Amino acid sequence: MTEDKITGTLIFAVFTAALSSFQFGYDIGVINAPQEIIISHYRHVLGIPLDDRKAINNYAVNSTEALPTVTYPGNLVPAGEEAMASAGLITMLWSLSVSSFAVGGMIASFFGGWLGDKLGRIKALMVANILSLAGALLMGFSKLGPSHILIIAGRSISGLYCGLISGLVPMYIGEIAPTTLRGALGTFHQLAIVTGILISQIVGLEFILGNHDLWHILLGLSAVRALLQFLLLFFCPESPRYLYITLEEEAKAKQSLKRLRGSDDVTKDINEMKKEKEEASSEQKVSIIQLFTNSSYRQPIIVSLMLHAAQQFSGINGIFYYSTSIFQTAGISKPVYATIGVGAINLVFTVFSVLLVEKAGRRSLFLIGMSGMFFCTIFMSLGLVLLDKFAWMSYVSMTAIFLFVSFFEIGPGPIPWFMVAEFFSQGPRPTALALAAFSNWFCNFLVALCFQYIADFCGPYVFFLFSGVVLAFIVFTFFKVPETKGKSFEEIAAEFRKKSGSARRPKAAVEMEFLGATETA
Repeated sequence: MTEDKITGTLIFAVFTAALSSFQFGYDIGVINAPQEIIISHYRHVLGIPLDDRKAINNYAVNSTEALPTVTYPGNLVPAGEEAMASAGLITMLWSLSVSSFAVGGMIASFFGGWLGDKLGRIKALMVANILSLAGALLMGFSKLGPSHILIIAGRSISGLYCGLISGLVPMYIGEIAPTTLRGALGTFHQLAIVTGILISQIVGLEFILGNHDLWHILLGLSAVRALLQFLLLFFCPESPRYLYITLEEEAKAKQSLKRLRGSDDVTKDINEMKKEKEEASSEQKVSIIQLFTNSSYRQPIIVSLMLHAAQQFSGINGIFYYSTSIFQTAGISKPVYATIGVGAINLVFTVFSVLLVEKAGRRSLFLIGMSGMFFCTIFMSLGLVLLDKFAWMSYVSMTAIFLFVSFFEIGPGPIPWFMVAEFFSQGPRPTALALAAFSNWFCNFLVALCFQYIADFCGPYVFFLFSGVVLAFIVFTFFKVPETKGKSFEEIAAEFRKKSGSARRPKAAVEMEFLGATETA
């Protein structure tokens, strides 16, 4: 059917929107490779000496800058409590450098849907790019000032940008995609994220930008992407659903659809949107409180929050943020290349997920991915625990990490982002997406802030903790998450009622409930 074909305009629009997701991934991964270099720079800016003479010599060899004057005689590390306080300060500043990104994302995740409705999807993405540019410039110039303050501020502003687009991009792609390609195109958000992570790891290599002279350029490089996307957005069609349902401009919606579908016959899409608009007009504006008090929304929103929590608490961002140090602990001689290997596998299996999602189904892939991750966390920890006794256990840990990432990208990585949009009709969808994105960012923040402390406390046993968490989410998914592949919103709502044990309600009551009746059972 002509409505279901992939056109050049559709691919261009998805690609342009996915540049935002690429930035999301780049910001997740970019802080990883130059970790030790940035920490050493923090020490110099704050007047805290490096841990040993070798580190100071390395800085002098690799940097064109003169070493700042340090007040301690002979550049010796301060002893006792002062040394511990210095180490604690650096750990705190580094944790904030990583986690401030998630703080920004958490705050902005509530405003993505609102901005998209106020300005339209395209203009909202344009405005968001101003934040991306500002964050990139702050980090790009961080070497010239108080680097820790500028990096934390820049990461926070970049997080604001990524928080906005984490709602806007899946919404825009979902609204321009034909129904039969909705799942496959929906995974492009995650595909772009993992591509961004991989590229950040490659350009973060020491001989490219991850060195003492160029690390600030590595952090500020995203300014180029922001400017590129801003220009490309001028040529992207606006979301037909936004034009038809929100603005009630049918002529513009048809024009946009004709560009996207490459056909003058867009009757099927218009009829689908007409039905959705009728449902939306019957539905009241849904608040966050109503999502939890209205019985027709309560089960879907709880499942949505749990899917995003499962994605983050699985331990995946612990690996993305701290993979270099994890590989170092595992005894890998060149940990940065192992980290790039993780990024490459990440990308390959996300492509694999794109091909599978419309055939295998969302719920099935999510369960397969989580089950594989459960066994990988056990082998990961066993490898680290037994490393002192058996040197070859480093390969067990490394293999487990590679497989862990593979299973993550088969299901838990891409699926929560677009599955939540499939749970809700037009009325409650923006609020539900905002709340789900907030859940994702909040959990991301907790992992980013706490992982280093938990890893220091638990040592090689840290991933046993994640295995327990993953097992709990597997049980929840098996009993509570419905399959949404190829189903209408009405059919998905019926699946939720079935799983909550209320499948036998009268048809009229079901229809009223789906249309937003204020029942609070």
